Amino acid sequence: MWKKSGMVVLALAGVLAGAGSVSAQTTLLNASFDVARETFAAVNPKFVAYWQQKTGQAVKIDQSFAGTSRQAQDIYQGKQADTVTFNQVTDIDFLAERGLVNKDWRKAFPNDSSPYHSTIAFLVRAGNPKNIKDWSDLVRDDVKVVFPNPKTSGNARYTYLGAWLYAHEKFNGNDEQVRGFVRKLLHNVASFPTGGRGATVAFAQNGQGDVLLTFESEVINIANGEDFKAQGFEVVVPPVSVLAEFPVAVVDRVVDAKGTRDLAREYLAFQYTTDIQRLLTTFNYRVNDPVVVKETASQFAKVRLINPVDVLGSWSSIQDTHFKANGVLDVLLSQRD
Repeated sequence: MWKKSGMVVLALAGVLAGAGSVSAQTTLLNASFDVARETFAAVNPKFVAYWQQKTGQAVKIDQSFAGTSRQAQDIYQGKQADTVTFNQVTDIDFLAERGLVNKDWRKAFPNDSSPYHSTIAFLVRAGNPKNIKDWSDLVRDDVKVVFPNPKTSGNARYTYLGAWLYAHEKFNGNDEQVRGFVRKLLHNVASFPTGGRGATVAFAQNGQGDVLLTFESEVINIANGEDFKAQGFEVVVPPVSVLAEFPVAVVDRVVDAKGTRDLAREYLAFQYTTDIQRLLTTFNYRVNDPVVVKETASQFAKVRLINPVDVLGSWSSIQDTHFKANGVLDVLLSQRD
């Protein structure tokens, strides 16, 4: 519901517009993950048109793209982002723990504030010369993998968790064997860029590695996109993989200071509308709208998705165990050579 101050602003804008004046343009900054450029290049103009039609107010959407852990740090250090559209729950929790985001942010929007989701898939070279089919192939001695550094990329944390969850099932939860599997995967990394776009460049442009591990959406976009279509890359979706949520949140401290709360909330809610859910599937994201899910059923490979919290506990526990300083990830990284 609009606050009274917001209603006054909009009413005044209408009066000025009717008098032939031009109201000041409002700017919203959305901080997002590294490989979301094309997605928001399509979404943002639609929201600008929607907001103009609904309110008569001109709005400009500025975008920032980087690994989400880096984005969270930058916001904590002062970047004035009104909204975050991340690919990692723990990076929004980082902001919530520091008072920038409401601690109940998951309840603000449907599906735990995740308007769409994906999983980790593999991109292999033409003809799949290493015959890579599943997670187990990634730890072979003759396979080199490329994915971002989990210390800086939410994308890569899902890759790490995908490998961990696969091994957890394969070895019936035997911690020593699970760690050994993930350690071997990390040992096979040929390139460790800070973000997903850097990993794409390393694999597709620089010829590093035998397989790129990244979001299914990005894998399909690379394989089908004009930039790399001639290389004949192939998409491999393993039978079992990790559920990768794309959580969103309003940065409360920023919107309260700027007076943009209503705009920010509506910008995020807009991503749940059927038309935008349909648009998101054109970038090969999996969505939740039942109409669009039915329409796009043949678009996506069948895969059993495992939610990390169902196996490893809360995201807070996952963060403390695996991704904090001197956690399991740091230990395994120190043993990768």
